[in-house]
Amino acid sequence: MAETKSSGPLAGLRILDMTAVVLGPLATQILGDYGADVIKVEPLEGDLMRANGAQRADGSTAGLSSIFLAINRNKRSLAIDLKAEEGRAALRRLVSTCDALVHNMRVEAIERLGFGYADVKQIKPDIVYCVATGFGQDGPGAARPAFDDVIQAASGMVAVSNVYAERPDYVSSLIADKTTGLALVNAVLAALFHRERTGEGQYVETPMLETMAAFVLAEHMGGMTFEPREGAVGYARLLQGGRRPMQTKDGWLALLPYTAEHWTAFFSEIGRMDMVEIAIDRTKRNRHVQELYSAMRDALERRTTQEWLATCERLDIPATRLYALDDLADHPHLVATDFFELHDHPAVGKIRMTRPPTKFGKTPAGIRRHAPKLGEQLSSEDGEVGFEDRAVDALMARGVVR
Repeated sequence: MAETKSSGPLAGLRILDMTAVVLGPLATQILGDYGADVIKVEPLEGDLMRANGAQRADGSTAGLSSIFLAINRNKRSLAIDLKAEEGRAALRRLVSTCDALVHNMRVEAIERLGFGYADVKQIKPDIVYCVATGFGQDGPGAARPAFDDVIQAASGMVAVSNVYAERPDYVSSLIADKTTGLALVNAVLAALFHRERTGEGQYVETPMLETMAAFVLAEHMGGMTFEPREGAVGYARLLQGGRRPMQTKDGWLALLPYTAEHWTAFFSEIGRMDMVEIAIDRTKRNRHVQELYSAMRDALERRTTQEWLATCERLDIPATRLYALDDLADHPHLVATDFFELHDHPAVGKIRMTRPPTKFGKTPAGIRRHAPKLGEQLSSEDGEVGFEDRAVDALMARGVVR
């Protein structure tokens, strides 16, 4: 795809992306979608997610897996050996041109390379320096490694997601990585806004465990909210109330009467006026939620999914059939809103991507640059990002860049 000029709200900002895997790359891609110039610095072997995910059977997409393509668009790539002084010198020159640096390396590791916050601040005093860690750096887990599975288990996510399961299992999505990635975007934007107002850069940390614990406990603090505790931890309606997809005559349905009006309309529809008396009172509704869900399950089995969807539309009750991953490309709403876009990638061919979901009325986000091959921008815009043209061949010959 031919690159188009940035029109997003972050146009004119440059982000030095030293992240890898999923959490950091997702965050920096969003910044790129919003218009920032994102320069991804990778080790010589590349981000390991280049090899994870689906690839073409003929091997033509080596280094550009489906996951890498999904979270690394709107970036340029530089592959640098940061163990070599020449590589570190080039990165220092690049740092001086950037508004923010984002990484998810262990703090001790990046400090050994000479790119901790204190070092980077000497080069660019007003830089916004953002690090995504596994555990907050002021706690005993500061130096521990962390990945999505570990944080799902440590944050309570596995526990609340397996209420009805015979054995614990992970959520089948990299939810800790992606949720923390979104929190990291917020942190970068807030720090950049502060710099815009005051001229001050700062150190920003977004830890996975603390982010996910706050995420899970938002509705599940329950009795732990109070000191001393008052009752059980957790939101009973989610953990004990039978809240799950319900079986219809020919499939499955997600249906959620939420207001008193919804509940009244539903139980009036099925002739259960005894349930209406419970449902219209919020206190009774919460106390008897299992009975309400049980009555719903019995009723849903008597009609088809499509019949219930028509009924819910008539009654204005939120509902949807269950969509499998394979179904999403044909989801009528996503099709109508052009959520999926086809692009021609010069190395991969035609690919399908999800467009940026957020819409800006004046400064639209968009896809203007394909996910890069390893080190793709080294020769095309090298002088701009810290390399002089005449030095590139020598650095390549010595294995400092590729």
